[in-house]
Amino acid sequence: MNKNVISWIAQIIVVVIIGQTLFFKFTDAPETVELFAKLGMGAFEYKLIGVLELIACILLLVRPLVAWGGVLGVGLMSGAIMAHVTKLGFSGDAGVLGVMAIIAWVLSAVVVLINRNQLPIIGKKD
Repeated sequence: MNKNVISWIAQIIVVVIIGQTLFFKFTDAPETVELFAKLGMGAFEYKLIGVLELIACILLLVRPLVAWGGVLGVGLMSGAIMAHVTKLGFSGDAGVLGVMAIIAWVLSAVVVLINRNQLPIIGKKD
């Protein structure tokens, strides 16, 4: 399969995984409030994370910025995974969210690897 096709599939999956949580963050859903309270965070923090996730989703859909969306996705999902490892655990609904974070992290990394030429630090210099 072509690298571009693999990248697009990974990008879309990451956007779906991350994007589906935005509604809950931006509407102060009780599940979000409870989840972030366990982490010692409030509305400001989860809405800030939501804004960053929205930016990652947008970047993942704009061809020249895809690698940056992947970098942001890796960073955000690293935080989510650490939250699950240290405080939230991997049972019940938290477990589903934790596994989704791992999937999004792996696919974001794939996007970065495939599109690394967009990144001046690690990409090819033309």
